[in-house]
This record gives sequence, C-alpha cells and structure tokens, in this order.
Amino acid sequence: MKINFTKMHGIGNDYVYVNCMEKELENPGEISIAVSPRHFSVGSDGLIMICHSDVADAKMRMFNADGSEGKMCGNGIRCVGKYLYDKGIVNKTDITVETLSGIKKLKLNIVNGKADTICVDMGKAILEPKEIPVISDDIMINKPVMVNGKEYKLTAVSMGNPHAVCFVDDVDSLDLEKIGPDFENLSIFPERVNTEFVKVIDDKTLQMRVWERGSGETFACGTGTCATVVAACLNGICKKDTDVTVHLIGGDLIIRYCEDGTVFMTGKAETAYEGVFEYEYKA
Repeated sequence: MKINFTKMHGIGNDYVYVNCMEKELENPGEISIAVSPRHFSVGSDGLIMICHSDVADAKMRMFNADGSEGKMCGNGIRCVGKYLYDKGIVNKTDITVETLSGIKKLKLNIVNGKADTICVDMGKAILEPKEIPVISDDIMINKPVMVNGKEYKLTAVSMGNPHAVCFVDDVDSLDLEKIGPDFENLSIFPERVNTEFVKVIDDKTLQMRVWERGSGETFACGTGTCATVVAACLNGICKKDTDVTVHLIGGDLIIRYCEDGTVFMTGKAETAYEGVFEYEYKA
C-alpha cells in the first residue's frame, strides 16, 4: 500500500502528515510505528492524520512514535492549520480543528501566500488532579516527588494531555535518555506523563527540554510549553496576561496564560518535503 505524505514540523517537533479527508487510514498506530524510526524509515515523532470533521474545518488525529494515540499536539496542530491553508482545503485565516481534547481555534499569519506563524487558542489549562489525571489530594504545585531515589518538585498541568513540570538549575546537562522513562512512568500518573525540565532565565523567558510519553525527547512540545508557562505562573515565576518566550531545542514559542485560564500559543509551522511511503499491513 502506498501512502502519500507530507513531512512537516513545528520548531523541530516533526510528524508525518497524511490527508485523510476522504478516508482514514486503517491501523494508524501501526503505521506511526513504521514511519517513525529515523535511520530506517521516514523518521518522525509520529503520525498525524488530517481528517473530515462534522463540527470543525478538519479533525486531527495524532499518534506517537510508539503507536499510542494522543489527545492533542500543539506543534502538530499548527502544521495542520498550515496544511489546510497551503493546500487550498480552507481559504480563510481563522480555522477550527477538532481534536480529542476539543475544538481548537487557529489564527494564521500569511506570508507570500503561505501560512507562516500561527496562534492557537489552546483552551483552558486543567489543574484538577482527577482531570489531568494525577493521584494527588489537591492541586499539584511544586510538590516533592521521589523519582528513582531522588527528590524532584513537580507541578502537574493538563493541556489536553498530562504534563509534569520540573524547574531545575540547568537543563543542558540532564541525561533525559536515562531519567526520562522514570518520570514518564511515575505511578502517580495513571496515563503516563510528559515531563518538562525548565530553567528560568527571567520572568518573561524560560528554557525547556521535554521528554514526551511514547516518543522520548523531542525538539519541542507545544502543549508542554503551554503547561510550562502555566506552571511558571502558578509558582510565581512569570505573570499572567504576559507574553513569555520559551526556548526549546528546535526554536522558540511564545505563550500567554490569561487571567481566565485560557492559554494562547504562537509559533512557526514549516513543510519539509512530500513523499510516498510503502506500507504492508501486518497479518
């Protein structure tokens, strides 16, 4: 079976995008596993299907590199918006995209006829432990947690998927390949968790590395960056209703956590190339 795809990325958080407006792929989790290996296949953080929606301009379904389906992807949804506009599927700069965590609103900035930077209304940050989900008696802000014999202080936030934010003195020296899985599989997070390790530069600037559940370390994580700024505000590091720049391996995102709890994310979306992937369904 031949699958036409477009390789896109949001500041280095890259996925294989497939137009499924007429028919969704069978076994997308298996296909995500097949396309993700970087030395043996296309190479990506996973697969995103752009599908028909009865309630929005399109529907996004995203799958991690291990085949698990995620509810939301901040960098991925910006690329979906760019795909829809650049391919002429929609001809407007205000776009709605259905996800498993609700309908998201996108505002596209057009440069030379192509979508360039995109602002996403990510909805309201979720702090209630049961909704994240995390096992905690109350809202989890800077709570000490033992990870493989060492104490870390974590703040739990959901932006449609669970995040644990950890403020540290230095992010560059962290061995995420070693410690990342320990955080991902903490027993207090029943659905596993994405973990952000964050260095504070000043009250409007942060540096972050991320270990994503199902994918490992990625160059960027949109929902994780949003969760990080929310956590920074909850911990008194940053202020609400203020643009905060977050430096990630793949580039910068600008996040604003509003007084009413809504989070806005602005960043670039880019197309790398198009191709055809030959896939044989496993019996």
